[in-house]
Amino acid sequence: MSYRIDALQYCNWSEKIFEQMRAGGVDAVHVTIAYHENFRETVAVMEQWNARFEQFPDRIFQGFTGDDVRRARETGRTAIFYGFQNPSPIEDDIRLVEILHRLGVRFMQLSYNNQSLLATGCYEAEDPGITRMGREVIAEMNRVGLVVDMSHSAERSTLEAIEISARPIVVTHANPAFWHPALRNKSDAVLRGLGETGGMLGFSLYPHHLKDGSNCTLDSFCRMVADCAEIMGVEQIGIGSDLCQDQPDTVVEWMRNGRWSKTLDYGEGSAANAGFPTMPGWFRDNRDFGNIEQGLRAVGFSEADSANIMGGNWLRFFDENFSPESQ
Repeated sequence: MSYRIDALQYCNWSEKIFEQMRAGGVDAVHVTIAYHENFRETVAVMEQWNARFEQFPDRIFQGFTGDDVRRARETGRTAIFYGFQNPSPIEDDIRLVEILHRLGVRFMQLSYNNQSLLATGCYEAEDPGITRMGREVIAEMNRVGLVVDMSHSAERSTLEAIEISARPIVVTHANPAFWHPALRNKSDAVLRGLGETGGMLGFSLYPHHLKDGSNCTLDSFCRMVADCAEIMGVEQIGIGSDLCQDQPDTVVEWMRNGRWSKTLDYGEGSAANAGFPTMPGWFRDNRDFGNIEQGLRAVGFSEADSANIMGGNWLRFFDENFSPESQ
């Protein structure tokens, strides 16, 4: 069976979910450990993960390199890789980038919907691009092997990050705007930029990012993947499901509001999006990754290309980009 790597989940973690990962043959998952947390709060989340690693050593362990994905496959477990959806854990201190990488963080978004100290989020009316601090932080991230993620960032900021970064950047969880014009989905220019620079796009299964939402069909999704492969190249695409399994709807308030607003920000401009949407029937949880692989084969992908989309491309990217630059 091909490697299976999910480039983004934020679930209400439990033994049930870890068992479902194994049932679905999921070798590695990039998990969000910070939305708006500062450095010390993020360390507290790491403490929670350490407790899980101690409690479920036969199911999960912390991943640091691509070789840990291979070790997960060999031992029948899932490697857990840390990431941030906001640069808040580095606060205003660039030296925290290296410290957090040493603690195991491998992805960091430069913005989450709003303007940050580094870049502009996709919900802002104006996008002035990467900031002065953003340029410095990108260089430091490149140096230590912390991957730049622009999943929630605005157009100009994303294109500038692709240009500024000396190493490939990623969009871990989004879809192309040509298929579904959600604010978070990415333009053809971004897709081409990622493809031309060795970057990666992880396709999202989150219904707000899907054509027809929760009613999106597997065939529609997989044909979108095929169309995207024509733009980016089949070597530069993977899965980033954005699965938020078993989370209470109150968690959406923390994701979208943090501490920056007294009023509820519902996302995509509608109070109808206040809670978590129902997942499509063909992808309910980690046990359903096989459905995606079958769907890819059904729309014409070869066995090898399907395997690379399911995890092989991400594994290659991990191998090449998680370690510090050569000294």
